[in-house]
Amino acid sequence: MVIDALVREHTGGTRNFDRGGKMAAAGRIDRALLDGLLSDAYYRRDPPKSAGREQYGADFVERMKRSKLPMLDLIATATALTAASIALGVRRNRAAHGELIVSGGGAHNPRIMAQLAAFLPEAAVATSADYGIDIDAKEAVAFAMLAHETWRGRPANLPSATGARRAVVLGSVTTGDETHNTGRHSGRVDV
Repeated sequence: MVIDALVREHTGGTRNFDRGGKMAAAGRIDRALLDGLLSDAYYRRDPPKSAGREQYGADFVERMKRSKLPMLDLIATATALTAASIALGVRRNRAAHGELIVSGGGAHNPRIMAQLAAFLPEAAVATSADYGIDIDAKEAVAFAMLAHETWRGRPANLPSATGARRAVVLGSVTTGDETHNTGRHSGRVDV
C-alpha cells in the first residue's frame, strides 16, 4: 500500500506499483527513516492484528515525505519496511525457522523477496505458486474459504483482530427468496 502510493505519486499516476522492484533498486534505503518507521508500536503488538489505509495510508506516506528524501529513496525504504515488518512479525512469533510462503503483489517484487530472505536467513522463502496456488489468487482463495465457512454455518471472523463483539457467520446463503445464515443449502453464497 505504501510502496504503491509512493509509486503513483512519483510517476504522476502513470504506474500503480513498482513492477519488478526496479524503482526500489534505483533508490537507496534510508536506515534512519526505516528505523524510525519500525519503531511504531504496531510492529510490537501480538497477533492477531490488522492494519489498513487508516494507519498506513496518505498520512503515513506524508510522514515519509517530510524526510525530504528523493522519491526513489522513499520507495526503496518503503520496500525495505515491507520486508522488515514481515520479518519482525515472523520472528516475534517464533516462526522464523521453517518456511515463509509469500503470495500477493509482493511476491512479484524481487526486492521484497530478496530482502525477506536476507532478514530471515534461517527460513526458506517460497511463494504460494510453489504449492500450486497462483500468487495473485490470495483474495479469491480467502473469499472462497470465507464462503465455505458460511456454507457450513461456522463463524469466520476473528473478533480479537477485527474488534467485533463476537464471532459470527459472515454473509448469507440464499435460495430463491429465502436467506439462511447457517447450515448447508443449495443456491448462491454471498460473503
